[in-house]
Amino acid sequence: MSSQAPLALINGRVLGDHGPREGLAVLVDDGRIHAIVAQDDPRVSAALTHDLHGHLLLPGFIDVQVNGGGGLLFNDAPTVETLRGIAAAHARFGSTGLLPTLITDTAEKMHAALDAVDAAIEQGVPGVLGIHVEGPFLAPARKGIHDASLFRHPDAGDIAMLATRHRGKVMLTLAPEQVTTDTIRTLSEAGVIVVAGHTAADYATTRAALDAGVCGFTHLYNAMTPLASREPGVVGAALDDPHSWCGLIVDGHHVHPAALRVALVAKPPGKCVLVTDAMPPVGSDTPEYVLNGQTIVARDGICQSDAGVLAGSALDMATGVRNLVEMVGLSLAEASRMASTYPAAWIGLERSHGRLAAGYRADFAVLDDAWQVRETWIGGQRVHAG
Repeated sequence: MSSQAPLALINGRVLGDHGPREGLAVLVDDGRIHAIVAQDDPRVSAALTHDLHGHLLLPGFIDVQVNGGGGLLFNDAPTVETLRGIAAAHARFGSTGLLPTLITDTAEKMHAALDAVDAAIEQGVPGVLGIHVEGPFLAPARKGIHDASLFRHPDAGDIAMLATRHRGKVMLTLAPEQVTTDTIRTLSEAGVIVVAGHTAADYATTRAALDAGVCGFTHLYNAMTPLASREPGVVGAALDDPHSWCGLIVDGHHVHPAALRVALVAKPPGKCVLVTDAMPPVGSDTPEYVLNGQTIVARDGICQSDAGVLAGSALDMATGVRNLVEMVGLSLAEASRMASTYPAAWIGLERSHGRLAAGYRADFAVLDDAWQVRETWIGGQRVHAG
């Protein structure tokens, strides 16, 4: 323990495996949870106390797909200041860890984005855990809002750039049919978290990619070949595979609640992860932004181009958790795990992030009964109070 007195978070409803529990205090020391004890434990009276006023205390949310927020888009300016602004915007909604996501762009922009994330982590920007590079090795037939003119096959320089040791986690979304299995294997063995998305692959190609090192799927159901009776497609491969993770955008627009429930039943527990695919309107009063020269407008929570193409989302993680409970029918405990414990496991941080347990990072989201985030804590420091 540090030489300073620990902090005790008291008078909260601490989320356990089976729901919220009262009468507990969370002791925080040196940025980590030291213990979770009864509120009358002598260690509580010896600590500095912080009153949670009866609100819910959840593990901080971890979002592995964040394109922007606070009026900022990572692609527009891949700098430390952009990352600082995006992370701060999402902290207002309980996100204590994220992978800033670079949408399909040039090799030069990819270099800049990777360098910016490394610098942000070195400088201790709260919440930045790594980077998600979504493209440019994608399928034109499933491009979504991506600029297909920038799509290409990876070359040796791309592989070296991604496989180089970085300060944070590196997730890469690719279309398996656009990349060789040897390339997938090389990237995976180098520690890159390789996932499939924006793909027109068939089941056999997807299965081969999984065997080569693909470990998950970007926004399941969206921008991929669907499940059909004689050709299971990418969706079928994702639901059939017990080991891979599936990101789900739970905003009520990207995926029907029934399809969400199918995925949750098909996949083993822990393999479905809440993501936002968030764009600049999250945490901003401005509903418009420009992407690939197109003006995108967020209306009624839907980000769309003039042609009606979905362009990310206006979803935040706290709303996603609420939707999992109210729209999909999950318990709060399971919805919370989909927003914290499971994404931490996906990116290899399951021993340090995503749980309320001794030894874990003191990353918290404090919510009231109306699902509003009252406080966000990262590494034992309160970074948002609403």
